[in-house]
Amino acid sequence: MRLMELRVLSDRLSVCRLPADAPWPVPPDRPVFFSATRTSSEISVVCSEDAAPSGDLVRVETDWRALEVAGPLDFSMVGVMAALTAPLADVDVSVFVISTYDTDYVLVHAGALERAIEALRLAGHVVQAS
Repeated sequence: MRLMELRVLSDRLSVCRLPADAPWPVPPDRPVFFSATRTSSEISVVCSEDAAPSGDLVRVETDWRALEVAGPLDFSMVGVMAALTAPLADVDVSVFVISTYDTDYVLVHAGALERAIEALRLAGHVVQAS
């Protein structure tokens, strides 16, 4: 199993669903966590809670925390997400995963953060909590 180093980000995040035909979301001017993905059926946005979009057709799930995998990660690395999500599944922690060019992020509900950190550490990963 691949052991990873993670860092808990301080921001509280929202995971949002917008209709596929909604205008493309504009990230905040300040440097905060922001991710947007468009498919044929939706636009998903992950952002700080205070930057969450609103509207009648927007669904927002608040109170998420992100664990950032120390990167950059090489594209040839295999099993990174399996190594991280398996210990979380074993303790019933639901995840929302985002990958960027350089690294991966595992999001968990704030209420499950301590359980997630403990499970990851017991699995041998290093987790730096803020």
